Amino acid sequence: MTEDPDQNEDVAVAKTIANHTYQQLRRDIVSGVLAPGSKLRMDMLIKRYGVGMSPLREALVRLTGDALVHAEGQRGFWVSPISIEELDDTMAIRTLIETEAVVRSIEHGGPEWEERVRQAYETLSSLEARLSENDEGVLAQWERANAQFHEALVSACGSPWLVRLRRMLHQHSERYRAISLANRPAGRDVHDEHEAIAEAALSRKSLRASRLIEVHLQRTADAVREAMRAREEEAAPPRGKRRQGAR
Repeated sequence: MTEDPDQNEDVAVAKTIANHTYQQLRRDIVSGVLAPGSKLRMDMLIKRYGVGMSPLREALVRLTGDALVHAEGQRGFWVSPISIEELDDTMAIRTLIETEAVVRSIEHGGPEWEERVRQAYETLSSLEARLSENDEGVLAQWERANAQFHEALVSACGSPWLVRLRRMLHQHSERYRAISLANRPAGRDVHDEHEAIAEAALSRKSLRASRLIEVHLQRTADAVREAMRAREEEAAPPRGKRRQGAR
């Protein structure tokens, strides 16, 4: 039986549309455009992204696997909520996995790994020098470069599962870190942190690199926690304010 080239082409196009929809939805969830805990109404999403029901549902199922969306039986899909408790849990597990993975990469990585880390750091460093421009395009490029730098560090760990779990936790923690970008803590120099991590990794100082990553992720978690608490305080009604009509 011969394959129908037109049918194969249709399948490829459908997969491309579903993947593009997934990327758009993921970006809007991570950036907070689609608010945590909000219901994802299918009619609204179809109109927003200009796609049909089938690729949209496929994208939502993928996002469920990423823990960015959750389904409730026949009631539909919701953006996964965020909380300080989940932030702490996510970052603690990410720290365990990422530090173990970088130690293994330093032990097993060869010249190709070194070059990948070096190039990823140089790209990230050049973008960090432009963050003060407050340009959304530069920020988006920096986000990608930051992800690629952390990915490069662990890429030679020799465990596909470690790499996969670290990537999933990184993606999930990105929506938390996006909250803190508008409230960057004074006195923190993320560029210096990345530089120290890169130097330790390329110098094969595994314990130092592991410790620097642990501190780096903890500082990020602290910044996000502070930003979330500030938001909660802003949203809370003023203390002592009487309700209208109260006597």
